[in-house]
Amino acid sequence: MSGFALSGRMSPPMENGEVVFEAPWQSRVFGMAVALSEQGLYPWSDFQQSLIDEVAVWDQVHPADENYPYFDIFQKALTNLLVGLGHLNEAQVDALSHDLAHLPHGHDH
Repeated sequence: MSGFALSGRMSPPMENGEVVFEAPWQSRVFGMAVALSEQGLYPWSDFQQSLIDEVAVWDQVHPADENYPYFDIFQKALTNLLVGLGHLNEAQVDALSHDLAHLPHGHDH
């Protein structure tokens, strides 16, 4: 995962050196972003830029001291990248996101 590092404001919530997920969908979207890049769908640097852009959008409309929903922003960055590259359309991504969000914890992928 070293090639998939995110730093500063782009880094996920961490505890004891491990990414902290509050809900199963968060780990799924994180894993999906890494796996799609590993499979060559896009360079990781393209995802990083999409995440930087999405954090900047969020920062423009929220107070600096407000906790931000990291994985919501992460998912939006992935969605924007996939749609922007023409791999999926917005409706397909929304349907997939909905389906993944409603899988039971421990679901075998």
